[in-house]
Amino acid sequence: MFLSDQDIKKAVQSGAIIIDPFDEKRLQLASYDVTLGNEFEVVDRHQIEASDPARKIFPTTRKITIQDGETFVLHPGENVLGKQKEFIGTDLEHLILLSGKSSLARVGLVVHNTAMLFNPGHKFFPTFELVNSSNIPIILRPGMEIAQLIFARLTSPATKSYEEIGRYDSENSNHFSHPKEKAHE
Repeated sequence: MFLSDQDIKKAVQSGAIIIDPFDEKRLQLASYDVTLGNEFEVVDRHQIEASDPARKIFPTTRKITIQDGETFVLHPGENVLGKQKEFIGTDLEHLILLSGKSSLARVGLVVHNTAMLFNPGHKFFPTFELVNSSNIPIILRPGMEIAQLIFARLTSPATKSYEEIGRYDSENSNHFSHPKEKAHE
């Protein structure tokens, strides 16, 4: 079941959902608008022949920090990773879906390729998979509304928290980290 604006606000107040900072002006009818942070991870495409995920061969990246008031230019066809400004999370009874904003999609900005589901118990600063699918550059600014979060209540609590089994957490945002070893029961 998806949460309405009233449900999202109640869940934030109770601590079942974390959005920090929370700004009621960003609360939509059934979603919450989130903003772009200051960190970008850019691939150095001249340092690698090709990525080979099956062999754990990933490109070299470098972190770029853009100050508030400055801009980041995303060129046509370019793919970069960008951090969300808000820290978010849920208890074991909710999950979060990330969705782009249609106004930005109309200028060619894609905010996620596949990573749209944030599991129960996940608490972190999400990473956007930013792609410019248009034929002209797009200017990105820290603090701009860039995506929306949709919240859902599960029919029963998850048996484990993402923090127990997941790859990324509030301390680790290594974009190419290896999965945690899974304990066999």
